[in-house]
Amino acid sequence: MVVDPVCNMIVDEKTARFTTEYKGKKYYFCAPGCKKKFEAEPEKYLS
Repeated sequence: MVVDPVCNMIVDEKTARFTTEYKGKKYYFCAPGCKKKFEAEPEKYLS
């Protein structure tokens, strides 16, 4: 299990439908909206 960096929801990386890669690391999201927000401003959610 991993944490969605946008909303802090717990996501199962084995079944997550929404993922993206940033600086060589894969991130998992609960919904397409969280993925979109992260991709627009990744550093905001990683700091």
